[in-house]
Amino acid sequence: MKNLNLLKTLAIFGFIVIFGCHKDNSDPFSSRKISFNSDWGFHLNDSIIDKDTIGTNTKWRTLNVPHDWTVEGKFDEKSPAGYGGGALTGGLGWYKKTFKVADEDSTKVTSIIFDGVYKNSEVWVNGHYLGKRPNGYISFQYEISPYLNYGDKNNEIIVKVDNSKQPNSRWYSGSGIFRNVWLETTDKLHVGQWGTYVTTPKVTTEKATVKFETTIQNQNSTSKKATVTTTIFKKNTKVTSVTQNISIGAKANQTVKQEAQVETPILWSVEAPELYTAVTEISVDDKIVDQYKTNFGIRSFKFDVDKGFILNGKQVKIKGVCMHHDLGPLGSAINTRAIERQLQIMKDMGVNGIRTSHNPPAPELLDLCDKMGFIVMDEAFDMWKKAKTKYDYSLDWDQWHAKDLQDQILRDRNHPSIFMWSIGNEIPEQWSDEGVVIAKELSGIVKKLDATRLVTAAMNPAVNMNIDEVTLQFEKSKTGFNKLATSGALDIIGYNYAHQTFEYHQKNFPNVPFIATETTSALETRGYYDAVSDVVKKWPVRWDLKFTDGNLGNTVSAYDQVQAPWGSTHEATWKVMKKHDFLAGMYIWTGFDYIGEPTPYEWPSISSYFGIVDLAGFPKDVYYMYQSEWTNKTVLHLFPHWNWAAGQNVDVWAYYNNADEVELFLNGKSVGVRSKKGDDLHVMWRIPFQAGTLKAISRKNGKTVLETEIKTAGTATNLKLFADRPTIKADGNDLSFVTVDITDANGVLSPNANNEIQFSLKGNGKIVGVCSGDPVSHESYKGDRHTALNGKCLVVIQAGEKVEKLELTASASGLKSSTTIITVK
Repeated sequence: MKNLNLLKTLAIFGFIVIFGCHKDNSDPFSSRKISFNSDWGFHLNDSIIDKDTIGTNTKWRTLNVPHDWTVEGKFDEKSPAGYGGGALTGGLGWYKKTFKVADEDSTKVTSIIFDGVYKNSEVWVNGHYLGKRPNGYISFQYEISPYLNYGDKNNEIIVKVDNSKQPNSRWYSGSGIFRNVWLETTDKLHVGQWGTYVTTPKVTTEKATVKFETTIQNQNSTSKKATVTTTIFKKNTKVTSVTQNISIGAKANQTVKQEAQVETPILWSVEAPELYTAVTEISVDDKIVDQYKTNFGIRSFKFDVDKGFILNGKQVKIKGVCMHHDLGPLGSAINTRAIERQLQIMKDMGVNGIRTSHNPPAPELLDLCDKMGFIVMDEAFDMWKKAKTKYDYSLDWDQWHAKDLQDQILRDRNHPSIFMWSIGNEIPEQWSDEGVVIAKELSGIVKKLDATRLVTAAMNPAVNMNIDEVTLQFEKSKTGFNKLATSGALDIIGYNYAHQTFEYHQKNFPNVPFIATETTSALETRGYYDAVSDVVKKWPVRWDLKFTDGNLGNTVSAYDQVQAPWGSTHEATWKVMKKHDFLAGMYIWTGFDYIGEPTPYEWPSISSYFGIVDLAGFPKDVYYMYQSEWTNKTVLHLFPHWNWAAGQNVDVWAYYNNADEVELFLNGKSVGVRSKKGDDLHVMWRIPFQAGTLKAISRKNGKTVLETEIKTAGTATNLKLFADRPTIKADGNDLSFVTVDITDANGVLSPNANNEIQFSLKGNGKIVGVCSGDPVSHESYKGDRHTALNGKCLVVIQAGEKVEKLELTASASGLKSSTTIITVK
């Protein structure tokens, strides 16, 4: 074995787990693949003591994966991961699991599938070394049939995860088996790994052509004659099927091409993301030996140089956000409900696009984007050969980049939500001839496997010069002109920032469509305001310095007036984007705050400020600007809070839509009517504070549209709990996200309350996360207590596998406690 004397100790570990694999009984086509997540042993090396080995004295902790050990640690100013990594520690960890395989499976093919292990994973089964995958975000599998014991004899799998060399990421990565694990069992004649490719080359509302390319593997020692039938289903109702007889040689692979017609197809769109399912069956002598399911959507699309993005013949502006992979207080351990919650919050804001910055995402994210209707840019790399951090993927580039990119495309290419492949983000080589060579290689790999989508890269910026008297802040960059943008390797030009140049795109790239791959980089701390919003207009020239005006330190005003120097305010970019049809759309940096990469890179900050929604999932005020612009919902959002010093001048903003004007009242007296002028996206009043009630009324044609009000809060006295889902599934994974509000005796939110809140839970569930969204908080996300930020806190409850009622209680010194019931069934 590599780097450890594991064979001698393998037989005497004594850590036995009974199988622990679960079928998804709700899915009639899930018999191939079963969950392998439960009952793993975990050990985190003690560095100097353990070094690079495990043995008879190793102490193992039992847990389920997905698991992120880094988020369980303490924030450390001296962490080798740096502030970019969230000031948390990586390390070297081990996982092992004991399981049994039935005798009847001895004639079949068994494989272990990992959706993602961060990073440098190595795997052994019963002492046999299976291999290594350095990339922490890529999915991979190993066949383990030759090494298995069958019947009553145990098998043992061991996974070594080495994330000890830091820094290796510009953001928080997490550590461990942080995505799902599966055990797959097939006949020796079966559909191969990621073995189907579904395309819809001709689509109208009357008829769609659906093509299938299916890779069949025959691992038998003899040739086989078989029948391959692919059936299309819509919500378990058969639509059509195609059948083909094949003869496949021993130990051979064969690609089967089939074509079907779907009459009056129901098209996939962002408003109605309709899905079909293709089930491929392989039969020998009329006996089905394999079934393989592929979800897909029927839609037509193109990127037009004049009209932007066209979906099913309709122009659609991409209103997207960039998302890192962490799930706030859950760290990087994937949970489907947590991802779904994030996407629901984004969808409610009007978002229709997701960029998987800057790495292959978890499969569950793409499944949810398919079902919920998002336009996905699936991104592969944050760097190529040139490093961004000392121990990053550039060290593995030469050996692994082609394989990793190929596997990403093969895994993801059937998702109807994916419309673009991004081969890189802010790649240092983009300015050089070397970068052009690499880009053409990567684009060639993509096009060989999927010619139906465009290839782009997120460049910073695509144009690096004066344009019609528009001077870029990057103008004097030593790097010069961006060669990647003009190389011909990209089908669509991706801009990071440089919104001043957007309207000149057609002049600079007259025959290439546009996408804003990354925009804005505005910063806010939820619920924090300067009384007067123009105290600070933007970030200082040096992005790594604190504010000087307003003495804000590492807290940022929530008015949309603070920006990183390379970006803009939210309003500034959207004003440009909405004006021009040829601008296909944008992906804002970012939808959610994320762990790591704080701006400025300065202690005590440990998470970002870029999100439209904070780390706990609470929207910041600018969320409602987008909602007023991007949805048909009627919006009237008034801020800030109304607890100030007597007589203090306060700027009051309102975001609104579907109305002509907004009138503001203070304690029943009008302080003026405001209307948006020109391209304004909000209205404002500057008024002296007087305790009481602010009330806003929006009107159209003189008639009231909406009313909203903000009241001065008295002394904080109460806690209120609000579960996003009061009933959850008894599956051991489902989550309820419970918001805690600190209020006065009348139920008014106390906007300056920062009490420490303690949580207790009765029942079989678990508290798996606590968070307030505070970028400077160093409290653990994994405890049973947390300090609120500006009157709000979050606690995340995970179901057990028992049908019951969970009783959650929140308490705090000097405040009345509160209890809520979560039903698990």
